[in-house]
Amino acid sequence: MIWVIIGMAVVTAVPRLLPAFIVDKLNFPAWVDRWLNAIPYAALGALIFPGIMTVKPDAPHVGLIGGAVAIALSWFGLNIILVVVGAIATVFLVTL
Repeated sequence: MIWVIIGMAVVTAVPRLLPAFIVDKLNFPAWVDRWLNAIPYAALGALIFPGIMTVKPDAPHVGLIGGAVAIALSWFGLNIILVVVGAIATVFLVTL
């Protein structure tokens, strides 16, 4: 059983570590660099948006209002902790 766990760890680690070492050695065109830099934001949005819509399944507007407040606070350049606390406080106040 331990060999199965070690094998699964290697199979999981190699595809994650290998690109990290290879990508640093390559020079990409500017448009590819911009595209690669946008991937973390796209992934984060894909993870956050379903959570916004399911904060309160019977009232999706609550999550949308909290998300809008988070966007507005981050637009003003506030610290991430303040953005999160502001969004949580907004959802709390809206659900009262």
